[in-house]
Amino acid sequence: MKKTNIILRRQLKTRIFRHWQLYLLLIVPLAWVATFRYAPMYGLQIAFKDYKMRVGFWGSEWAGLKHFKMFIGSYYFPRLLGNTVGISLYSMIVGFFPPIILAVALNECRNIWFKKTVQMITYAPYFLSTVVVVGILTQILSTNGIVNSLITSLGNEAVSFLGTASLFKSIYVFSGIWQSTGYNSIIYLAALAGINPELHEVAYIDGANIWQRIWHVDIPGILPTAIILFIVSAASLLNVGFEKVYLMQNPLNISTSDVISTYTYRMGLIDMNYSLATAVGLFQSVVSFVFMLAVNHIAKKLSEVSLW
Repeated sequence: MKKTNIILRRQLKTRIFRHWQLYLLLIVPLAWVATFRYAPMYGLQIAFKDYKMRVGFWGSEWAGLKHFKMFIGSYYFPRLLGNTVGISLYSMIVGFFPPIILAVALNECRNIWFKKTVQMITYAPYFLSTVVVVGILTQILSTNGIVNSLITSLGNEAVSFLGTASLFKSIYVFSGIWQSTGYNSIIYLAALAGINPELHEVAYIDGANIWQRIWHVDIPGILPTAIILFIVSAASLLNVGFEKVYLMQNPLNISTSDVISTYTYRMGLIDMNYSLATAVGLFQSVVSFVFMLAVNHIAKKLSEVSLW
């Protein structure tokens, strides 16, 4: 056993020495992960303390689960949880299929010029900042915007889209689909490129039309990729993007736009209740992780495809 370990260590040293340039490239991303992902975990202890800045982490009094109970028992908890989970599930379900449909359509397109044009147009919104996207939405959906101009020209009254609470989730989700569908389809295009062309040839010889080839060849070929992406998206069940929600939020739609991330912002940076804000963030991360484990387990049982 000792000889085997010695041999393995020597082989590892040899590989590192031979490919030292590749290992050197790993230093920057590893340093980034260590600095911005693991180092901040040191501060999670204040979720269990009544943190006071003047005495620091270790000097603050122990509070146990006080702040978790305070959050779960608060008046806002049902609304925050309902809005967060509702927006996440809405995004996951409605946004799951458009990238697949776009990828399959582009894969079957034989006109190279048209294919590249569609790709460029659909990829472009992804590279717009959240501020720009919300600015575009505000201009289009305002009472004097393009949509309301069309509505009033047809003899109807203008609609306050961003001021109507019931419309917030749909505006948030469908604008997100518009922004990310093209970019997300790249992964499915890569999966489609990995499908053996002989499968299509055999299906064509057997008389399968284009729809039958898509259903029986393309869809099964990208299904493992789709399942993996669905599991990964499940990890963000309670992590609705703060920036976009905060920029779209106003007093008229806050009943449906107030989510856990915006509540954490108010508690931490506005009310300066750092312990409660940290507890809410930790709660958010733990629940998302547990949900991802559950979805991964179910996927493994049903399809034998999973992250681990």
